Order: sequence, then structure tokens, then C-alpha cells
Amino acid sequence: MRPSGRKTDQMRKVSFERNFSKHAEGSCLVKFGDTHVLVTASLEEKTPPWLRNSGKGWVTAEYGMLPRSTNERMKREAASGKQGGRTQEIQRLIGRSLRAVVDLQALGERQISIDCDVIQADGGTRTASITGAWIALHDCLKWMESRNMLKVEKVLKDHIAAISCGIFANQPVIDLDYLEDSSAETDANFVITGSGGIVEIQGTAEGKPFSEEEFLTLLGLAKAGCAELVEMQKQAIA
Repeated sequence: MRPSGRKTDQMRKVSFERNFSKHAEGSCLVKFGDTHVLVTASLEEKTPPWLRNSGKGWVTAEYGMLPRSTNERMKREAASGKQGGRTQEIQRLIGRSLRAVVDLQALGERQISIDCDVIQADGGTRTASITGAWIALHDCLKWMESRNMLKVEKVLKDHIAAISCGIFANQPVIDLDYLEDSSAETDANFVITGSGGIVEIQGTAEGKPFSEEEFLTLLGLAKAGCAELVEMQKQAIA
């Protein structure tokens, strides 16, 4: 029995609130249960120096947790003068995931910066960030399209969504909250496109190794979960 009472294949309640920030070209407040992340997409008329004169654009991401997003106040990373390894790893994952479904040539020599700020954390902050970031990116590109800034219509090649899965109390489950995540025997994150392509899988056993059969069960849960999230994205932007 899961602490939340959910079935093994049941995700938490998911919601997307578009245009949450009036200043950003694209924004979305995404909620996976009690995990809430504010995602903004900001357009910059420049690229990283190594992409100059290439004709290609770039999508990058930054991620952070607000001091009281957790049970106890966390120090701002800016106060220590550097980002932690976990933060860097997550924001690189978000950037890679989004670039997998963007035609960077069609974007032109511009950069879209995605900022993911965790307001409240209850497990799955990186997967919520990726799923909500797709909507913020979509709306930023629509903003550009309405101003005739894009030469082609389809800069976004596909949807992208992410979900966590794991083995908790000897059962494969989807969308782990903090109680499950903190005591799971196996914890994994899956990033999957709308057409079913796998962009990234992160999986770790905590003590007891997991079998190939268990992995395939987790993959099946993740594919079904991401397909459901993509349908929610489609409804949100309709």
C-alpha cells in the first residue's frame, strides 16, 4: 500500500497554469501533487559564443529550489557562491531534454533560457520541471511566431514529458512523492517524447539491485505515464 493510497500505476494530480508570469515570453506553474515548480522561458537575441555565426540557436536551463520549498529552510546557493552538483546535474538534464525536441537551426541565432524554480518540493521536481518547461517553451515560440520572428512554423518537433518510477515496498510504482522516494529500493527518472522516443533514463538501486524484468516494468509504467502527461500538455495548449 502506498502512503498516499494511490494505485501502483496512478500519478498524482497534475496541473498546468500557463502565462503565470506577465513578464516572461512563456511561463507555466506546474504542479505534480504537492510539488510545485514555476517555469519561465526568456528569449535572448544572442547565442553562446561557440555558436556564433553558425545559424543555430540554443535552449538552456537553470534550476533552483527556494529556501522554504522543503521542510527546513535551505540556504540559497548564491549565498555560498556556487551551485551544488545536484543542481548542475538537474539543469543539464532539463536543457538536454528540451533540445531533443527543438529544431535549433529553425530557431535562428537566439537563445531561450528556461528557469525552473521549485516553490514547493515533494519528490519529482526534475520531472515536473521538464514537463512544465515544454509548455513554457511552446508559449515562448508562439510569442515569437506572432511577431514573425520565425522562418518556419515547426520549431518544436515533438512533445517531451518526464516521470519518476521506482520500487517501493517491493512494488513498481509511478510518480514517487517524497515519502516513497526517500525509502524506495529503486528510483528512476524517464524522459520520453510524445512519439514514444526515449531521451534519457536515470536509474539507481538503493542497496538491492533491480532485475531486467523490474526495469521493463518501470519502463512500461513510465511510457504510459508520459503518454498521459503529453495528452495533458495538448489539452493545456489547446
